[in-house]
Order: sequence, then C-alpha cells, then structure tokens
Amino acid sequence: MSAAYKGPLPTHGRFGYRPILRRPDWRWPNGSRLAVYLGFNIEHFAFGEGMGAAIGPASPQPDVLNYAWREYGNRVGAWRCLELFDSLGLPSAALINTALYDHCPELVAACVARGAELVGHGHTNAERQGVLDEAGERALLAECRARMQAESGQAPTGWLSPWISESPLTPDLLAETGYRYTLNWCHDDQPVPMRTRDGAMLWSVPYPQELNDIPMIVARQMDGKDFAQMIVDNFDEMLEQSRGQPLVMGIALHPYLVGQPYRLRHLRRALGQIAAARDRGEIWFTTPGAICRHMDETFPEPLELLA
Repeated sequence: MSAAYKGPLPTHGRFGYRPILRRPDWRWPNGSRLAVYLGFNIEHFAFGEGMGAAIGPASPQPDVLNYAWREYGNRVGAWRCLELFDSLGLPSAALINTALYDHCPELVAACVARGAELVGHGHTNAERQGVLDEAGERALLAECRARMQAESGQAPTGWLSPWISESPLTPDLLAETGYRYTLNWCHDDQPVPMRTRDGAMLWSVPYPQELNDIPMIVARQMDGKDFAQMIVDNFDEMLEQSRGQPLVMGIALHPYLVGQPYRLRHLRRALGQIAAARDRGEIWFTTPGAICRHMDETFPEPLELLA
C-alpha cells in the first residue's frame, strides 16, 4: 500500500531553487570569472568548560590536552600563517571571536595591520549561537559588531556563526543589526540573496564545509598533504568551470590545524599555486566583504534574483 502524498516539505523561505546553469551572468572586478578568498578562523575557547574541536578523546574538565592543542593556534600557528599570507601577498578575511580582545589583542591587531577584513564570529567558539532566544541572539550580534568597531575600527559587514549554529531568526537578526552578508550557508558556488522578515536583503556568500580543515582534518582525519592537494584540485576544477560562469571559492582555515609546521608546508605549496594564477590575471583573490560589495554594485535590486 503506497503512502499518501503529504505535500511539500517545510522550507526556510529565504530563497528558492534555481540551478547553477540558469543564472544571470557577470564578471568580477578584474574581469576574471573565479573569486578566491581565505576565511582565516581565529578562535578562543573557555578553559574548563564549553565546546571545542579535539585531537584526542575528550577528558573530564579541565581538558588540558584539547584546550592546549587549540591554543597553539593563537600562540604560534596564526603568526606562521600570517607570515605565509604576507610572503605571497594574499589578502585574507579574519573570522574572529571577540574574546580574542581579552586574550590576545595583538593577534587581531596584526590582522588589521596587514589589511585583513574582520568578520564577526561570535564571542567564543566554546558556545553555540542557535540556542539563544531572540533577545539574546540580537544582543550577541550587536555587541560583537560594536566591540570590533571600538577595538579595531572596523564594524564587520559579514558573520559566521560559531559552529554554524543558527536559530530560525538568524538571517533576520543579522540584517537588522547591520550585517550585509552571512557565511553560514554552504549551498552554492555563487552569492545568493536571502529574504528577511523586514524586507532587507542579506547576501549569502559561499563558505566551504568541504574545503575546510576542521571537517577534513579533524572529522575525516585527512593528512595535511591530502588537504593541500584538495585545495589545488578544487581550484583547478573551479577555474575550468568558471569559464562558463562566475564562481566563488572559499578556503576555510584554522591556525591550530594548518599552522602546525608539517601542514603549513603543504598549505604553502597549495597557496603558492593559487597565487601564481592570480599573478597571471586568471582569478580575483579577494575577501568575502569585497565579493558582497561587488554583488551590491552589480545587482542594485538583488531580490530580483530570487524570482
């Protein structure tokens, strides 16, 4: 006996379905078809409580092993990564927890000094965002933005939720607290406008969960050389695909992972190959904020893309 048809499944209502091959056409500012950016996640975790990626089995708190492993990123790995970015002349987006201003403000200052775009990434990655009520979530978004403006002179236009944790209202609250784009959704290779409850538009800029060192190295236990080769293979394929349409390739990095010396050696090779393509004028190496601004300029009425 067949089951009765129950109608369409629940949906988020933020955007409809439009296949990648049926989109408007445009070019990036330098005339290229592929935009590439580094999403450099710099995070701080509470000692003795809360969430965090782990290199070994979680122990009863205080879990010194896993806390200290993550802290290596702030003390050593991030600085090595910034040296690498500088050596190749690569811009970056620093996705920061505002707890860094209490813990290691000089690290955020170093990102700002090299011209990095600052992206809001919560107060700490020891906590989830999606469990907050509406007032609490609004306060988190507003307070992070205000503190980044006060401490670094940049009010972020973009946001990535800690652990990609959203409530049903997150896109609405982002638009209402002054953000222009979100990195939470990994559903496309082009920026997609999202509907919000007050009619304001929020761009969803592609942020990868595949080309991302946490799910690849921590969850899937991929070796550093294999992750670097994944970056190269992804780049080569997207460069070929971009001959037909403009695309975005993000690379999500965490310094406690790729800042480990043996992984950094392989990352150096992968980013060097992408930098060479930039030098040949084949790509636009940029930041997600610049991508958002270009989309605003290219599509003054972006909600038309949702039709």
